[in-house]
Amino acid sequence: MASVFLYHVVGDLTVGKPVMVEFSETETVEAAIKVIGESTEGGIPIWKKRSHKNVAENAEMRQQRFLGILNPLDIVAFLARDSCLEDQEKALKTPVSEVVIPNNSLLKEVDPGTRLIDALEMMKHGVRRLLVPKSLGWKGMSKRFSILYNGKWLKNLDNATTPSSSSNSINFTTTTTTTTTTTTTATGPSSSTTSIRDKFCCLSREDVIRFLIGCLGALAPLPLSSIFSIGAINLNYCSIDASLPAIEATRMVPQDPSAVAVVEPTSDGQQQKKKIIGEISATKLWKCDHLAAAWALANLSAGQFVMGVEDNMTATSTSLNFPSNESEGDTNSLSNGGGGSVTRARKFSSRSIGFFSNPSGQSFGLGRSMYRGRSAPLTCKVSSSLAAVMAQMLSHRATHVWVTEVDNEDCLVGVVGYADILGAVTRQPSPALASASSVSISVSVGATATIPENYTA
Repeated sequence: MASVFLYHVVGDLTVGKPVMVEFSETETVEAAIKVIGESTEGGIPIWKKRSHKNVAENAEMRQQRFLGILNPLDIVAFLARDSCLEDQEKALKTPVSEVVIPNNSLLKEVDPGTRLIDALEMMKHGVRRLLVPKSLGWKGMSKRFSILYNGKWLKNLDNATTPSSSSNSINFTTTTTTTTTTTTTATGPSSSTTSIRDKFCCLSREDVIRFLIGCLGALAPLPLSSIFSIGAINLNYCSIDASLPAIEATRMVPQDPSAVAVVEPTSDGQQQKKKIIGEISATKLWKCDHLAAAWALANLSAGQFVMGVEDNMTATSTSLNFPSNESEGDTNSLSNGGGGSVTRARKFSSRSIGFFSNPSGQSFGLGRSMYRGRSAPLTCKVSSSLAAVMAQMLSHRATHVWVTEVDNEDCLVGVVGYADILGAVTRQPSPALASASSVSISVSVGATATIPENYTA
């Protein structure tokens, strides 16, 4: 295991992080769309309101108030319901408590002194956010200071599974904003002063990956190893045939990553394979027009949804109309001289839901060699290095990368997500990892990249 995981603590990753503002369950879907679009996480934690604001709140009480994480795919799937499409204004005013999938295990509160390795273990097993007390006096821990407390951490490692446990915390000094007295705490978040306890920052798995890519040298030879050789490929992915209705994808979306591959069946001799043409995911819908995407999800096939429809389509063969969210009312009211608004028909296109098309492309109905643009799935090959995949995810702000064969970039093999990367970097490396990885890459370049049957991610 790399020493960087033992020498660093969670507090090192929170320096400069903004104070988290709770998003209440009573807020509307419309407000959530705006906040998600402006967020850096692609999803927002949803909280119940505090019943007694004047009562001191401990970590357990905060954990009970946490509902779950709302992502763009949840919102689009909700807006794609028949009742929501009939009355979009009412749907946008719906409280997010009716949309978010309840799961309060996605967030855990930890102390700034929690070892990084313990935080990674939590994230490997499903935790997506770490709630860390925000301290004005916290400046980050140096490597030397972390080593000083390493003995205590290792000695209490058996009790390290509880995020708020005192075995995961260390003594640190904080200065409150309301008094000049310096307070030292030695237990956990629940023992912090009031002015510090009420301010938290949220640490995501993206923050951890960003930290790890800044210290790749300490992880050697892992970063240069192929994702296949270190077992980082997840073969248990969800996919949907391009000819099926896109709405079917919302019934099979896994928790992590929140994505479904849109595929077309293809054959290579006697072996059936899947050609990936796109994906329906929270990442792709992050900053889209949610109402337009909801209409498309409810009315188009999966292939049409991910490919979009070109703006220059002919109206006779492939024109698709959907109601504009700019107006409502009876269509006849305006023609009869009434003052009501009219539901205008617009063409559905890649631009209408936030996908950018290539002007030289062709429409889905006229050919499959159409534009890919922003709607194209993010892919890598089984021979790609771990460092390359991490950089790819961070540069595209993606939660996952689809894995394809070496000699066929469209043939889907699996997916690599945050949890897969964290599992790979914390797994005990094989003694011959460096040589094995180099051999596997050189051999697979000239051979097929089909995953062996005995491979386990």
